[in-house]
Amino acid sequence: MPRYIFITGGVVSSLGKGLASAALGAVLQARGYKVRLRKLDPYLNVDPGTMSPYQHGEVYVTDDGAETDLDLGHYERFTGVSATQGDNITTGRIYKNIIEKERRGDYLGATVQVIPHVTNEIKDFVLSDAGDVDFVLCEVGGTVGDIEGLPFFEALRQLSQELPPRQTCFMHVTLMPFIAAAGEMKTKPTQHSVKELRSIGIQPDILLCRADREINQGDRAKIGRFCNVRESAVIQGLDARSIYDVPLAYHAEGLDNAVLEHFGIDDAPDAELSRWTEISETLANPEHGEVNIGVIGKYTVLPDAYKSLSEALVHGGIANNVKVNITWLESDMFEGDDAMSRLEDLHGILVPGGFGYRGSEGKIRAAQFAREHDVPYFGICLGMQMAVIEAARNLAGIEDATSSEFEESSGENVVGLMTEWTKGNERLKREGEGDLGGTMRLGAYPAALSKGSLVAGIYGSTMIEERHRHRYEVNIDYMDKLEAAGLKFSGLSPDGVLPEIVEIPGHPWYIGVQYHPEYKSRPFKPHPLFAGFIKAAKVQSRLV
Repeated sequence: MPRYIFITGGVVSSLGKGLASAALGAVLQARGYKVRLRKLDPYLNVDPGTMSPYQHGEVYVTDDGAETDLDLGHYERFTGVSATQGDNITTGRIYKNIIEKERRGDYLGATVQVIPHVTNEIKDFVLSDAGDVDFVLCEVGGTVGDIEGLPFFEALRQLSQELPPRQTCFMHVTLMPFIAAAGEMKTKPTQHSVKELRSIGIQPDILLCRADREINQGDRAKIGRFCNVRESAVIQGLDARSIYDVPLAYHAEGLDNAVLEHFGIDDAPDAELSRWTEISETLANPEHGEVNIGVIGKYTVLPDAYKSLSEALVHGGIANNVKVNITWLESDMFEGDDAMSRLEDLHGILVPGGFGYRGSEGKIRAAQFAREHDVPYFGICLGMQMAVIEAARNLAGIEDATSSEFEESSGENVVGLMTEWTKGNERLKREGEGDLGGTMRLGAYPAALSKGSLVAGIYGSTMIEERHRHRYEVNIDYMDKLEAAGLKFSGLSPDGVLPEIVEIPGHPWYIGVQYHPEYKSRPFKPHPLFAGFIKAAKVQSRLV
């Protein structure tokens, strides 16, 4: 039976619980253990799929089509363990499940209550389908004291009593602020956070205190004494130069030792962290200079909206031993002529996914600039569709080329809403008037690549499988006309109906993909498309 580590947070949000969970999972892996990570989100949405990126940041998509919290991206990137539908649950989904059971009569007429029905549903999720692993790490979203989080804390409290002794561990992440006026760090926020946690029946076993400077031994002893935690289990979590330094830093601070000691494990192998050391060294001292990448999107004021994307670009830099400087540019600024000069000093242009008309003309102009000025271009999802519309207008002579997402009743829809597609042996249909969350092509789908194409060379294969999240597709009926104009359709769905990849032969590097390759990139295994894009940008940097 796996051991369970419950990660909670206090004082304020954005302390890095997700990153701490991922880093701890990576270090436990480095000591020879198998891990699985899960996220409990207290908000009432069924999933984050319909939430604004400004509200919640990126929506991360798993192979099996779950739209999940962005922390699952951290989990996958740090451990390499693919997440599934069963690794993220929200209050909304819990209540949805309970109401469906109640309507079916599963509760045999009982009064449905938070205890035991909601808490049982949470416990069932935590314990379900753990697989053959040594540790399950469960992160609870939000902070202790939030009203919506109370059923989750109660469920985990019950589990700690129901599971055998030394089968659970509570790790609480808190803030240790430095007050400049007083010239000292303050322990009270941590003390009050732990007091709140203990008031609901949970005694933390390990405290991870986030700070921007060293926590002295006296403050650690004070925290341990007032919070009823062993001093050796009060771990400082200092700000790191890169998130990929965090596993090394937390190991050096003894976080994994504190966990193993709590569980009574005294024969654990030493940590093999050489690959993290190598990544850290490459990021700190890149041998081949810098490249400047411009990301032209509609949510760039909040970089978390493109979290996996920014990390995949960093991974491409690791693969090429260069530093990647990302410039975030709002796409609607390029709808006027005066902003195009912002693109001139870039070594690569990337247009990411998104929804809706706002900023689309700016993305089209960015794609045109990259094509005409031989700047490496990478279009992802909507970024591919904008590249196709640009080629249709300016190469194929389809002046009113557009997408039905933007202008349903006018122009030629070279991009439209597909109503049917194949997944494995199943034919799926999209309901145009259905719930927004049910109208997308989600999860992993295969694609067949053209022999001799640039992408086939990059992948080293003519069959691939990538994760999707979109409603609209490039219209295959325009393929012949676009190919005659110079845009090659180098990847299609296996049935030849859905365009998956376009490229421009002879251009230094011009690729658009319908899927989201950033979801499958890892620091120790950069996605080949991002490695190829940064390699092309590195060449471009010598030409500018």
